[in-house]
Amino acid sequence: MSENIATSADIDKFLSDHPDWIRADNGLHRDFKFRNFREAFGFMTEVALIAEKQNHHPEWSNVYNKVDVKLTSHDVGGITERDFDLAGKMDVIAARR
Repeated sequence: MSENIATSADIDKFLSDHPDWIRADNGLHRDFKFRNFREAFGFMTEVALIAEKQNHHPEWSNVYNKVDVKLTSHDVGGITERDFDLAGKMDVIAARR
């Protein structure tokens, strides 16, 4: 599934609508913080099921209650609509926890 790299205007619009995300290292980044490890791991599990269905997987790490995420579309070498979509879904999942 290949698509076009997002324009700077597209990325700026996304970031204005999602202020917890930043653009860095050719991707979107966000650090999520939860009350405890169980919530952080539950978040990762829920996101993993969506990512697998979409065949679009985050780069992430978890230490106790923190999950650090980078989203990029490696097949095109930058940010695409798939990254915006998964980031938005991550925001919704995190807000429920």
